[in-house]
Amino acid sequence: MRKIITAIVLFIALFQSSSLMAQDILKGSDLSTVRVDYLSDGDISKIKSQLQSNNVSIDQAESMALSKGMSATEFAKLKKRLAVPTKTISKQKKNDLDADQNNSEESERKQEKIENIKVKDSLNSLVFGSELFDNPTLNFQPNLKLATPVNYVLGPGDELQVSVNGVQEFDDTVPVTVEGKVNIQYVGQIAVSGMTIEAATQKIKGAISRIYSTVRSGQSQVSISLSRIRTIKVTIIGSKQPGNYSISSLATVYNALFLGGGPSKNGSYRNIELIRNNKVFKNIDIYRFLVSGNQSDNVGLKDNDVIRIPAYTNRVTVEGEVKRPGIFEMKKGENFSNLLNFASGFNEFAYTASVNVLQKTGKEFKVADIQAAQYSSYIPLNGDVYRVSKILNRFENRIIIQGAVFRPDTYSFYQGMRVTDLIRQAEGLKEDAYLKRARIIRLKSDLTYENVTIDLSKAMSGDFEANLALKKEDVLTVYSVLDFKEEYKVTIDGEVNKPNVYDYQDNLTLNDLIIAAGGLTGSASKRVEIARMIKAENIDDTNPKKVELFTIEITPDSNEQITNFELKPFDVVNIRRMAVTDKPEMVLIKGAVAYPGKYVLANKKEKIYDVIVRAGGLTSMASLNGVKIKRPIKAAQIEDLENVNLNLGKKDSIQNKLEKKLKEDLKYATIPVDWTKVAKNQTGNANVTLLPGDEIEVSTFNETVKVAGNVLLTSEIPYVKGRGFNYYLDAVGGLDAKGWRKNAYIIYPNGQAAVSHNILLFFRSTPTVLPGSQIIVPEKPEVKKMSAGEWVSIASVLVSMGVLLVTAIK
Repeated sequence: MRKIITAIVLFIALFQSSSLMAQDILKGSDLSTVRVDYLSDGDISKIKSQLQSNNVSIDQAESMALSKGMSATEFAKLKKRLAVPTKTISKQKKNDLDADQNNSEESERKQEKIENIKVKDSLNSLVFGSELFDNPTLNFQPNLKLATPVNYVLGPGDELQVSVNGVQEFDDTVPVTVEGKVNIQYVGQIAVSGMTIEAATQKIKGAISRIYSTVRSGQSQVSISLSRIRTIKVTIIGSKQPGNYSISSLATVYNALFLGGGPSKNGSYRNIELIRNNKVFKNIDIYRFLVSGNQSDNVGLKDNDVIRIPAYTNRVTVEGEVKRPGIFEMKKGENFSNLLNFASGFNEFAYTASVNVLQKTGKEFKVADIQAAQYSSYIPLNGDVYRVSKILNRFENRIIIQGAVFRPDTYSFYQGMRVTDLIRQAEGLKEDAYLKRARIIRLKSDLTYENVTIDLSKAMSGDFEANLALKKEDVLTVYSVLDFKEEYKVTIDGEVNKPNVYDYQDNLTLNDLIIAAGGLTGSASKRVEIARMIKAENIDDTNPKKVELFTIEITPDSNEQITNFELKPFDVVNIRRMAVTDKPEMVLIKGAVAYPGKYVLANKKEKIYDVIVRAGGLTSMASLNGVKIKRPIKAAQIEDLENVNLNLGKKDSIQNKLEKKLKEDLKYATIPVDWTKVAKNQTGNANVTLLPGDEIEVSTFNETVKVAGNVLLTSEIPYVKGRGFNYYLDAVGGLDAKGWRKNAYIIYPNGQAAVSHNILLFFRSTPTVLPGSQIIVPEKPEVKKMSAGEWVSIASVLVSMGVLLVTAIK
């Protein structure tokens, strides 16, 4: 009994929490007014956690709640809600989250998400303003995070967040019903439809203060905010997507126009009507927003508003050199200056003195010119096409100077300007200026050019006749004496660090050129050969020489030579290389030798036997049949192959595959070595001469024979002395269906290969098998079988030939 009393006390204390809903359940002796439907999820969660922490079930508190006047129906509802898992979200709450899943803040106002797929406007793409309605980044949606507008008019579908804070607390979200009322617990129903949010707030506060005494005394405060925005219905006529739209009650005209895709092909952008209660409430001109950013026409919408887009009355086209060419709609009384304002004015290349216009009469076209003085008075007509042309690519006062002056450039021309005036503007002549002659390229009146020559030295000395008067578009060229000099070069090659072609200067010597070329290399010899061109006025047939040769001796270890030979233009200097300058070169030996590693070639014709002996000879594990040399394939060998013409045709891939295999796959060429012959006779051909970069491989002795390729089982078979080729093929189960026994071959440990061949007509000789060998069985090539039709064709030919023979015999 004491446990039950404790549970009841805890249950009473639980409902005296911070939530006013929970306090009022067991606050008094009368629980008949409790409505479980008004308890929030937080209240239910608190009740459940308290009961669980004290190990008291709701069934144990049932008799107490019923004795206090709580109806069995309400208690059943409470019991049912306590049975729902805590994480379960009510259907209404889930709908709220789905409607505004991107706005997770609890205090944020909610609104049903309204979308409309935008389609690129191809019909009206040139009409000014069309881009406003097919750009998905523009939508004019109202900002739900702003404070509630005080003049917002409530209606069915809105929801209000009503909160009481202070001594007494209360918090609930109450919807505006279809009858236009809100139902607040313990306060009752209050009519708010048609009232502004400001007026409704005052009315609700007054009603709450009559129930909660602490509100009247100021100990508690009431706050009311708009938590969900209702949707309204508007109708759009004359848009690209006309129809009825459900939009936010905070939406404006531009928001609705955007949803409707904007005006249709012939729709007006400047005379859109907002119809409310069957009367035109507002005329909307989108150009006011596009041109000046004026949003005075972007008024809020109300339920059952109609937006009517009539057909346009006057459209004109502007082409050419304006900042925003396109099609523009004109209103009555607007002039060409207004049109230029819509097009953002002329661009920097426009000819602004006049504009050409193509007009349409009742029967045909006509062309007119509008002068600049008429821009503010000319009234555009429907269908006009205005063409703004470019300014001419010419100058009214340009003159050019180029060549040997300090500031060659374009300058402004003035009447009376002379040659010396232009040179003075260019800050004078350079030191290398050629004074005997200068020229002027002049544009004549017939648009052809003439050449005018002047004596620059006389003009600069004050000769009035030589100091010619200039004209606009003249191009004055002052020559440089360097323009008439040939560019002299010298060449140095051979044993220098930077062989190249160098500029020649007067008094250039051999020492100067060697230093410029980075000095002599360590392999430079004392011999230097200098070739010099022969110059003569007459041809000397008796002299066969093409050049004059000079051979001199230098000191190879010094860049400063005692004999400092003076060079001439176009000399070619060759620094010869020493006769003997070979650097030590190495080969690599690895495998079954006593001391594997790299060895320097001691003489010019080092043999494989010598290197193996220097490496300590073969070990006891070495295979006498497994000595081979791997020689790197050089680029010159690939180049030689590329130069060979196999006469296979341009499109044949055999040679291309062979070149690719040498370049990418095969990096070495294998040279088999018969070590038995080498050991018996070191002077024979079997003792191969080594080259730098060679790799000698000595395989260890292997007592098996590997069989691979198109056989039933790829395996290694123990070597049996005296057994032949076929024994090892049979040991792996024989050949598979694609095996080609006739062309089977063997690879010995030293890299040498052997194939079987015919001795007599019906006899074949197979190669000897040695330990460590590999037997390879290739795949048979595919042979195309003849079809029945081909056999019939052959038979027909044979029959015909037989008939001819019989006829001939008769």
